Amino acid sequence: MTASSPDAPAAAGWRATLAIYAHPRVVTFLFLGFSAGLPFLLVFTTLSAWLREFGVSRTAIGFMSWIGITYSIKFVWSPVVDRVPLPLLTRLLGRRRSWMVLAQAGIGLGLLAMSFCDPRADLWWLAVFAVVVAFSSATQDIALDAFRIEATDETLQGATAATYQLGYRIAVLAAGAGALYLAEFGSWPLAYRIMAALALVGIVTTLVITEPAPRVAAGTAEREGKIADFAARNAALPPALREALVFVYGAIVCPFVDFFVRFRWHALVLLAFIGLFRLSDIAMGVMANPFYIDMGFSLSEIANVTKLYGFVMSILGALLGGALVFRIGAPRLLAPSVFLIAVSNLTFAWLAMVGRPDTLVLATAISVDNLVSGMAGSIFIAFLSGLTNTAYTATQYALFSSVMTLPGKVVGGFSGLMVDWLQADASTKFSGYAIFFVYTALLGLPALVLALLVRRHFDAAEKETPPSAKKEG
Repeated sequence: MTASSPDAPAAAGWRATLAIYAHPRVVTFLFLGFSAGLPFLLVFTTLSAWLREFGVSRTAIGFMSWIGITYSIKFVWSPVVDRVPLPLLTRLLGRRRSWMVLAQAGIGLGLLAMSFCDPRADLWWLAVFAVVVAFSSATQDIALDAFRIEATDETLQGATAATYQLGYRIAVLAAGAGALYLAEFGSWPLAYRIMAALALVGIVTTLVITEPAPRVAAGTAEREGKIADFAARNAALPPALREALVFVYGAIVCPFVDFFVRFRWHALVLLAFIGLFRLSDIAMGVMANPFYIDMGFSLSEIANVTKLYGFVMSILGALLGGALVFRIGAPRLLAPSVFLIAVSNLTFAWLAMVGRPDTLVLATAISVDNLVSGMAGSIFIAFLSGLTNTAYTATQYALFSSVMTLPGKVVGGFSGLMVDWLQADASTKFSGYAIFFVYTALLGLPALVLALLVRRHFDAAEKETPPSAKKEG
């Protein structure tokens, strides 16, 4: 094909699109994503395997799972991460990197402390150190998400979301399969000590990168100015009380006021959409592993197809999603993403109707599901990043990410009950599962309607934006 052919500009365009993955900031998030993903399984499923192998009761293991609530309530202390400087560290590293390196140190030291515990004799201390790791991990998420949004402009948000997901999933493999292999051929303390050493990946990366320059919009500057006016008007108050009121207004009130001022009534639509976007995905995922086992797949088949092969497909999806965001924009891709997430659940209904452990059908279902999940993840992360104001990035993004999973967790808690009820009345062995997966696909309909409303809002806003403003943005 010659350079003058009609296809040449398109090919060149795609080469330029893929070149964004070589941008230094985009590459950085491969390592920061690894740092974010490393602790997750080490305080959940990997920890559960360690506890069970040492004879800890299922009841105690169930109570230990409450550690996960830490991730769902991180918005509570996100204003502190957003506004409070750390002694010495903030002056040396900046407001984002200082909190990141403190949290990463907490993760590494917490994992190291866990490695010296014996679950049979030190279960209480093991739980305490696991909480330290989870709290540090959630704090890292707050600061890291803020750093990611502020470190690049809107055109790179999809690409950074993709490399972040790639690093995150590599870390999940290391903390899941990797830790299990280390425990099998070595010991559990060895596994957790090596995981603690891997926390250095995040620490070194944070120390090497540069702090992004602060960007404050005009409307935000006006609201921030009102904080100073408030402090001046209340100069007669005791200093400690005055400073506490100023902090509450600036760190907690302003981020929420800012969001509703910018989007007005549409802010409610956005919050509803954020909460429902992954509803069908999360509700289905709760029953995925029980379904595979009930179908008769071996543990090695489940690991090979859903974990290793699924990892590859999810990364391809994440990279595809990042490229599409760069070319098309996140708002235009929301409705297709919701639709594809719902449709991907139907591939599991097909697997259930096959009624036997067919590895090829499982691989097909995993291909569709993980490709779509990875793509939608990059698109949605980029979209949420665009909703935040860089003056309150940590607080606002922590709120969005908490809202994102809460409805799915609530509905997903009833998934087992629903499958048991459907299976009891099923005419064939797995038709109850098939109906359940169709039901989870239908859960995506409200999000699809809201996605169309969101798309219409952003299209209208884009038409109203003057060309000069678009250039500046």
